[in-house]
Amino acid sequence: MEHIHDQATLVQRNIERRMVEQIDDNARDIHKELDWLKEILKTRSAINSKGSTPYPDVLDISPPHFNGSASQYAQFVKKNELNAVDRFLLILAAVPHIKPELLDMFLARNQVTQQIYTEFGGKKGKHHNGFIPTGETVMFILAGTDLQKRFKLSQVFGRDCFLIKENILKLSQVDQDEPFLSGALTISREVLDLFTLGVARKPMFSNEFPAQLLTTKMDWEDLVLTHNTLVQLSEIETWLAHQDTLMNDWGMDKKLKPGYKVLFYGPPGTGKTLTASLIGKKMGIDVYRIDLSRLVSKYIGETEKNLSKVFDRAENKNWILFFDEADALFGKRTSVSDAHDRYANQEVSYLLQRIEDYNGLVILASNLKNNLDDAFMRRFQSTIHFQMPKAGDRLRLWQKSYPAKVQLEERVHLDQIASKYELAGGSIINVVQHSALMALARGHNIIYYQDIIEGIRREFHKAGRTL
Repeated sequence: MEHIHDQATLVQRNIERRMVEQIDDNARDIHKELDWLKEILKTRSAINSKGSTPYPDVLDISPPHFNGSASQYAQFVKKNELNAVDRFLLILAAVPHIKPELLDMFLARNQVTQQIYTEFGGKKGKHHNGFIPTGETVMFILAGTDLQKRFKLSQVFGRDCFLIKENILKLSQVDQDEPFLSGALTISREVLDLFTLGVARKPMFSNEFPAQLLTTKMDWEDLVLTHNTLVQLSEIETWLAHQDTLMNDWGMDKKLKPGYKVLFYGPPGTGKTLTASLIGKKMGIDVYRIDLSRLVSKYIGETEKNLSKVFDRAENKNWILFFDEADALFGKRTSVSDAHDRYANQEVSYLLQRIEDYNGLVILASNLKNNLDDAFMRRFQSTIHFQMPKAGDRLRLWQKSYPAKVQLEERVHLDQIASKYELAGGSIINVVQHSALMALARGHNIIYYQDIIEGIRREFHKAGRTL
């Protein structure tokens, strides 16, 4: 046992050592990239003031070579074959996060207008006192006053640009009547973490990312589902394992829409959320839960903003998106009586479009299939029913739920309890927890029949049923 503990400690130390090495490697290479950016800024300033420098074009200044460096930054540049413009965009977007003072030169004010020079672009953050570059900043540094260069370079913000297409960089949205280049140039937080810490940290639930990472310590053996449900779930696993071959190697991307959309429907506690977690666990894919009942806002336009935050972060990450309480947004609508009803329909249309465009697995969960609009149902590749467990399945759930360290009172017969009381798996777990806590409160490990019945009574009461 001690030998195993020593091995685990050694593994952990090696992981920590490698993380320190990664941070050192990244810092060294990014420092080189920052020196290159400094030279570009210095040259642009000289061109503007003197009209000539050793470099007629700032992009004539060659970016540094990393000579087989193992840093995450160097590996990213090499793997994706980034050119000088790509690398410039990447390091410029990262500067406010890693060396914000480098852009202080752009905070100089025009002595006539007493404002920051218009050609510099840039924004001020709510809390960040430094300069946040915009698309206009990129144009000024790379093109100066050359309109021909400016027009050509504006294409770097199109969807064909690798960094934009993969959602690594983006220009923040601006009002429709404002120049699109006035949007802030931002970098993906996961990519920024990769370049600095050596690992991409998982996003935490917040107002900026209203989704929660789903994890579980349970395994498939702990789940009790019908044979038909398990067969349908295996098709999802097959798609996750072979989607690239199907879409790219077999050329089905011309005929099939991206991604895979599934509906889980059935009563509460029948395993919909747990199943989504277990699919991700088995396939090694992160699962993020979005509770639509909490996300839908009474304020016009807020629901789309909340949803876009999730999809923008998830795009090209291969995450599984699990939308719980789908009825909150996709429930049937009998009439459109006012502006709020019309806007609610726009919210549905918006989410439908984002779901159809998402190239990963999307799972929506609902308690009742009939609650959902028929037009919405046609979007699913698969609809999977999670039934209330039968008596035999309930017995298996009771047996799996109690820990090995407890003893059942003599008059506790789980087969009789399973046969008599119709409960879903989630409710059974709640009863087990209640009866186990009562045993602990008494200072022993014996589960009393009366505590089980009291737990069942509570679960029935939640559902509006009587024992």
